[in-house]
Amino acid sequence: MAIPELNLSLGLTDNKGSVFYAGSGEGKVIVRTDSALKQHTIDIVISEKQVGTVSLKTNIESDGIPSEIEVPTYQMIVTDDKTNEKEVYQVTRDTYFFKEQSTKKNFWAFFGLRFLASKIFVFENVVFEPSKEAIETFDISKYRKLNHNELEYSFQNGNQKIKLYAGDINKLHVDKETSCFVIVDEKKGQRFIGDILYREKFLKLTPKVKLHIIKRKLVSNLAETNKQGQIEKLIYI
Repeated sequence: MAIPELNLSLGLTDNKGSVFYAGSGEGKVIVRTDSALKQHTIDIVISEKQVGTVSLKTNIESDGIPSEIEVPTYQMIVTDDKTNEKEVYQVTRDTYFFKEQSTKKNFWAFFGLRFLASKIFVFENVVFEPSKEAIETFDISKYRKLNHNELEYSFQNGNQKIKLYAGDINKLHVDKETSCFVIVDEKKGQRFIGDILYREKFLKLTPKVKLHIIKRKLVSNLAETNKQGQIEKLIYI
């Protein structure tokens, strides 16, 4: 449980009986008092703004099936209500699992020469999106786990498991029941981890951490890729 920080403010007194009164006709004296208890908050906002791509390992390791798939990344902003320092990161919002392999309809397939036709690979998207509101907020303070240069917040919304992960993306393992937000930075997630630890130390122990997820307008259910894992087609059902 986080220990709240005393919110110290300045007050005035002209009470001659007060130990803070200077006397000798000096009148009001500034006094430092404890006016309230305040617990600070770190805010993590995952936006709907697409900013790049990253290659993630697939759940299948087999000849002929892509070992990696190209996934879009979105802007993520981290700030807190004390320092107001803002840091921007990239984060994935789609978690793809291999579903099936088929043959692209082209000239060779038309003549029955399917062994010459290009193959396509279909991946199912396991994703979390706010269902009703334009933005959904979660207090994830209690779900923080840090070990071996990995930081994750794993929690549940109804029957759906959600994970926010920072670390080496090549070591990430998720199951089909989990929607995973993977933080991407130039130091294998270490910049984000350092940022969070810095804010926690500055804000006095572990503050509240609120995750805000902005709803996207369109979300694909399936993705078709080529052998290199590059997405060629998104399917909306």
